[in-house]
Amino acid sequence: MDTDIGTRAPPIVERRYRLAFALVTSLFFSWALAAALNDVLIRQFQKALDISRTQSSLVQTAFYIGYFCAAIPAGLLIRHYGYKAAILLGLTLYAGGAFLFLPAADMREFALFLVALYVIAIGLGFLETAANPYVSILGAERTGPARLNLAQSFHGLGLILAPTIGGLFIFAGTEHTAAELASMTPGAVAEWRAAEAQLVKPPYTVLGLAMCLLAVLVAGSKFPPIERLGSERGPQRGFAAVLRHVQVRRAVVAQFFYVAAQVGVWSFFIDFTKSQLPDTTERTAAYWLAASLGMVMVGRFSGAFIQRRMAPTKLLMAYAAANIALCAAAVLLSGAPAVAALWLTSFFMSIMFPTIFALGVSGLGEETESASSFLIMSIIGGALIPPLMGVVSEQLGGVHHMMLVPMLCFCVVLWFGRWAHRAGLTRGDAVPTHG
Repeated sequence: MDTDIGTRAPPIVERRYRLAFALVTSLFFSWALAAALNDVLIRQFQKALDISRTQSSLVQTAFYIGYFCAAIPAGLLIRHYGYKAAILLGLTLYAGGAFLFLPAADMREFALFLVALYVIAIGLGFLETAANPYVSILGAERTGPARLNLAQSFHGLGLILAPTIGGLFIFAGTEHTAAELASMTPGAVAEWRAAEAQLVKPPYTVLGLAMCLLAVLVAGSKFPPIERLGSERGPQRGFAAVLRHVQVRRAVVAQFFYVAAQVGVWSFFIDFTKSQLPDTTERTAAYWLAASLGMVMVGRFSGAFIQRRMAPTKLLMAYAAANIALCAAAVLLSGAPAVAALWLTSFFMSIMFPTIFALGVSGLGEETESASSFLIMSIIGGALIPPLMGVVSEQLGGVHHMMLVPMLCFCVVLWFGRWAHRAGLTRGDAVPTHG
């Protein structure tokens, strides 16, 4: 047991903050649904819109560019109007983007789908920029990583449900092999593709309506303001001044590569499974993805409590090392063992985002909002790396080769965990502004 953590830790969530914590935690679940459905859309768009694997990866590019564009405006909105205003705007944009799927499906227009995903992601950028730091500061500083991991556990529940929903409703059509499509008339193929495009409409209609309902609930609730949470106001600094903290700069780098690895692995899991086990149906592969993402929830629930007894930095290093080994196995092995190795990476990814985030904002006080914006901007890694993985797959002639990219990304996470532990971030203090 780590002596710097101690045996008598304060409660993860204090009683007076439980209602606010529960409401904000529901946001983690809601944005997980949208993010994880992208992994199903990538495969579905290849069929419905007749596009390549590399082209379909633009789903993630549009999505995570939206996050990038939203982060700084969200941080500024929080500064001037508070967390609640940012959450309400985020939910409104989320709902609007979901409803854009209806005309996009009717037109079978990939560009309009990308616009819809971009709008959804801007909304999610506002939600994450507000919710992540709010949960982190909603109690004692030293329990911030554990509290954020606990909230992210419900994000894991959304990750499980999204591929399941995708398997049931989006992959509900007829699955044809390449040989079967070649034997069909052009008219029959066009009719099949149009029917496949229509399958995305019901899930996104329900998602849009649900976000409208959640916005009403948030609007009618009260949030404890940041001033009640122990943050003392100091001299106002420029928005980018927070980058003088080495912990913020390095956390941004680590988060960039972590999100790149996560999005890359999950985006191509279904394609990877189909390539290694050709007899597996898309629906079955989607269910396996759901089960893998279920391990994220297991990992976050367990991680929240392990971190009360073990330094978060040590756990981060151990999990990063495990995923480096698993990605290597996915590249070197074939068939079921390769799929199993990739499947297991989700458990070890579970604590990475919230732990990197909490360590990055640790001890920053009033600068937490600014640091949060830059950490959310780092999610742009999810936009840039999947297309690179698609190119690697097509150039090297195998889906398994693309897993070299996330393996290298996890090496960066390991580096950050080692640095953060040496810098003493487990104590909840901001480190010096040099380094």
